[in-house]
Parts: sequence; C-alpha cells; structure tokens
Amino acid sequence: MESVDRPNWAPGDIDLARPSIARVYDYWLGGAHNFAVDRAVADKVLGDVPVIKSIVLNHRAFLRRAVRFMLSRGIRQFLDLGSGIPTVGNVHEIAQATDPSARVVYVDMDAVAVAHSRAILTGNELVNVLQTDVRDAKQVLASPEVQGLLDFDEPIGVLMIALLHFVPDAEDPRGIVGDYRDALPDGSYLAISHAGFEEGDWDPAWDDARGVYNRGVSEMCFRRQHEIEGMFDGFDLVEPGVARLPLWRPESPEDVDEGAARFISFGGVGRKA
Repeated sequence: MESVDRPNWAPGDIDLARPSIARVYDYWLGGAHNFAVDRAVADKVLGDVPVIKSIVLNHRAFLRRAVRFMLSRGIRQFLDLGSGIPTVGNVHEIAQATDPSARVVYVDMDAVAVAHSRAILTGNELVNVLQTDVRDAKQVLASPEVQGLLDFDEPIGVLMIALLHFVPDAEDPRGIVGDYRDALPDGSYLAISHAGFEEGDWDPAWDDARGVYNRGVSEMCFRRQHEIEGMFDGFDLVEPGVARLPLWRPESPEDVDEGAARFISFGGVGRKA
C-alpha cells in the first residue's frame, strides 16, 4: 500500500505518517509537495487561526525583498539556511534573474525538501543543495556543497527565514548565528525573519493553534523585538532595523494594512562591517 500511496518525488525513507515543518509550510504557500498528515495539521491550525497563512506568505515576501536588497548592494552569492521546499520566487530565481552568474546553496534537514530541491535544480551548476542540520554551522560551512560553490573571500548573503523560532533558548540561537557570522567576510549580509510579538499583541484565540502546531510539527518559540535585534550582534542593521514584517521596506503602500503594526513576526537585515 505504501508504494502505491508514496508520491514519486518522495524518497523511500520518508515517514509518510509524520508531519514536517517544510511540508506544512509548502501547503500553506500553495505548493504540491506535502502529505495528508501535513495538510491535516495545517488545516487544523488554519481553522483556529486563519491569519497563519498571511503570516507565512509575509515571511516569504520578506525573503524576496531581502534578497533583492542584497542584490542591490552587490551580493552575488547566498546561503539559504532552513530553505524548505522550493516554491515560486526562490532565492536562485530572484538572484539569477538579476545576475545569471549568482550562486546559491540551499540547506535543510527535511529529506523531502532536499530531494525536491535537487530534482528541480538538476542542470543548474550554480546552485547546490545540502541536507544537514543548520544548527551545526561548522558542518554546514565545511561541507563540499558550500566550499565548492561559495567564495569566502567575497561577501555572502545569509538567509535565516522563519528558522530561528524553531530553535529554543537552550540550543543558543544567538550562538548559532554567531558561528555563521564569524566565518563570513566583511561586507556580508544576514537576513532574519522570526515569529514574535510585544506585550498586548497576543490574541488568546491563538493558544489552541500554537498547541496544535507544537504537538504535531515542532515547538515554536515566539520572541520579542529586542531579542531578535540581539541576534544581529556583530552586524549593522540597515533601515528600518528589526521591524514587523510588512513594515520592512514594503514594495507598495498596499502591502501595509491596518494590522501591520501588530503583525506577529519581525524581520531585519544586517551588514557585517
């Protein structure tokens, strides 16, 4: 039965009965690389908190704006950590539309995300995909995929989009960021988007949804703005600093609605001097 139900894009060692962060996000983004178990969790969360889809889409839109900003500052190589399953508007599509010689390494621990990435990137010699735990910066940075494609004598754009809110304080997210920072040449950029809120922002109606997500997929750590700012230690924040996602360099006034000032995610970009 499993061989019949298993999609041809899913590696044989994937557990079809266990939801994954990457596949739940893929479903919310409108992708097709997810399983029934992922959709069940995603739909339960959507039922409790319909705004979650807007949140995910805003993280994705921030990714695009951050990459375009880095490109405007001359960055031509990118390290996308916790990249997830490729959907429309990926880093390599944005970067190579500006400069066909731009290079990208995607890193994720989800086997489906990696398998699909490798499948769609076949023939693109300027993009590599690495399956490993992004929390181990030394292993990521020493990998053949990274060392063979990225030039550490030139600035690099590092992307941590919707990643660090899955890293609890006990695993030292600031230390993880610091390990990458210390390996980057001056002039490199870091983009972080992160779930978070300030006093008075949280709606108690979201408690059930957070519980469903934490139990079914992965525990999420919401942090305050100043905590996210602290992750940019060693970087000079570019304007407007760490801001609510819709307020970070919006592309048009229509992208900023009345809820933007209380949006429960933050984003920022910093430059290593």
